[in-house]
Amino acid sequence: MNTAQRELVQSTFAGLAVMPEVAGALFYERLLAKNPSFRPLFNKNMRIQALKLMSMLAMVVYNLPEPDQVSTALRDLAVRHVEYGVKLADYDAVREALLWTLEQALGEDFTPAAREAWTVCYNELAGEMKAAAYV
Repeated sequence: MNTAQRELVQSTFAGLAVMPEVAGALFYERLLAKNPSFRPLFNKNMRIQALKLMSMLAMVVYNLPEPDQVSTALRDLAVRHVEYGVKLADYDAVREALLWTLEQALGEDFTPAAREAWTVCYNELAGEMKAAAYV
């Protein structure tokens, strides 16, 4: 991820961060609608789950300039996800739901360049998580 992409992810996330409950709910509605087999992975209050997602996403996005600040947390999260039953292929579904959520929440501010920046960002972070959990 280059500097321009990192800055684009951070600036577009600012639009999402002001509505964490809405954004988190959109994400999980999309994820579970497209992947109903994921529902058993979530036995908690989905409102709380949505806020946890947005909190983790904020931590990652705000630390993009210094990725070492969140590497341990990401690796630990990846290992926990395996324990919950998350499969390697599930990361693709999460990426799709995240990009869809950004598109819905940000509207015209989610430009093709923003989509590309978020895709690169997600793929790099997911790659780190997959390496920690499945290798």
